Amino acid sequence: MQSTSTPLASTPSPADNSSAPADSNQRKVYVKTYGCQMNAYDSDRMADALAKDGYARTERPEDADLYLINTCHIREKAAEKVYSELGRLAKQKAKAEPGAKDFLVGITGCVAQAEGQEIFRRAPVVDLVVGPQTYHRLPEIVSEARAGRRVVDTDYAIEDKFAHLPRPDRKIVQARGVTAFLTVQEGCDKFCAFCVVPYTRGSEVSRSVAQIVAEAEALAEAGVRELTLLGQNVNAWHGAGADGRQWGLGELLFRLAEVPGIARLRYMTSHPRDMDDALIAAHRDLSQLMPYLHLPVQSGSDTILKAMNRQHKADDYLHLIDRIRAARPDIALSGDFIVGFPGETDADFEATLRLIENVGYAAAYSFKYSPRPGTPAAEATDLLPEEVKSERLLRLQALVTKQQYAFQQGCVGKTVDLLIEKPGRREGQIVGRSPWLQPTIVDAKAGAIGDIVKVRITASEANSLFAECIQG
Repeated sequence: MQSTSTPLASTPSPADNSSAPADSNQRKVYVKTYGCQMNAYDSDRMADALAKDGYARTERPEDADLYLINTCHIREKAAEKVYSELGRLAKQKAKAEPGAKDFLVGITGCVAQAEGQEIFRRAPVVDLVVGPQTYHRLPEIVSEARAGRRVVDTDYAIEDKFAHLPRPDRKIVQARGVTAFLTVQEGCDKFCAFCVVPYTRGSEVSRSVAQIVAEAEALAEAGVRELTLLGQNVNAWHGAGADGRQWGLGELLFRLAEVPGIARLRYMTSHPRDMDDALIAAHRDLSQLMPYLHLPVQSGSDTILKAMNRQHKADDYLHLIDRIRAARPDIALSGDFIVGFPGETDADFEATLRLIENVGYAAAYSFKYSPRPGTPAAEATDLLPEEVKSERLLRLQALVTKQQYAFQQGCVGKTVDLLIEKPGRREGQIVGRSPWLQPTIVDAKAGAIGDIVKVRITASEANSLFAECIQG
């Protein structure tokens, strides 16, 4: 589990300043965000909901009246890390001077959903617990907590939470930068044996085209140039269109490309089973759709894929990659891998390495298997020794690092369009994103934040590129 506090620094992400300046007399909320881009989006929308109730978002936890921890339950010991943070907050609260301002602590997100009332028992410092489906009710919940009632709200809301969230304030959106996340789908119906998402986020729910377009238009009006569509299984999105039909993600991407001001589109995270012909065609035909695809496979062994309930075979994945590359030859691929799944043999692991060799990834996320309580795999008895998992992870990461280095080096000499996102760390530099998502450093004279400029890649490092602006 990874942790970020505002401003968020995950990749891809909005620009560093994620909140507008706050009045010193205003109530303030500090949001600490664990986990994925969807949690980053949720943190922003929680702050938007609270803004309508008089709260300004602060980057200084010591200034907060309300401290929210937006949690993730995917990684090992996720809940324990949250409780460790709560222990620190309890000490901070105990040291407060008599008569000091009220200070509320809230747990939101997937740990809140999974732990519920148990959080109050283990961490008396907590005042409110809110699941990911009910954060649109935060203003009312916070009011109850201020009145002295401890509140747990982890129901799967009957109403559409997105319909109840306020339109983001233009100045706040502008402060967040020229890139933005936009959640279009939540939950998952795949029930992979290792994954808690169906239990913490619920079954698949898709937002309507009208809702998504309205939010995209509001973001574009505030200066957003690039949208990343989010979902636990984003390419399973199927929303009601204005024509009464159910649209798929490919059709939605074409509609969003028509929104004035939106120059770039991305999406994540996808499942191979939901990569349909229309979406592949969008990669071929839609210039605004960037040539980068995160498509997790998890293993290269059919035996392990079946045990994981992934619902595809290794050859299915490889043939899908061939079709995508035929449609968009310059596409960069990233993936997810779990090593040491229960029962994984040496031959199973070698099959995963062969798949990686065949695909050639620009990036990948890899993890040692660890049980998630409540998932089918957590009941397995054929667990692998920790030292075997560690050795396999090192071998896999070495291979992926080699491929990533080759991809980075292959970019040198190319001419690309660069979206300028923020000032660089050094005087006279600015940073943008290449079409393949790499941070790219160029001279500040190249343009202003929000501009798309043509550059030539001159050098590469492990995770970033350097470029020179092409005049004219």
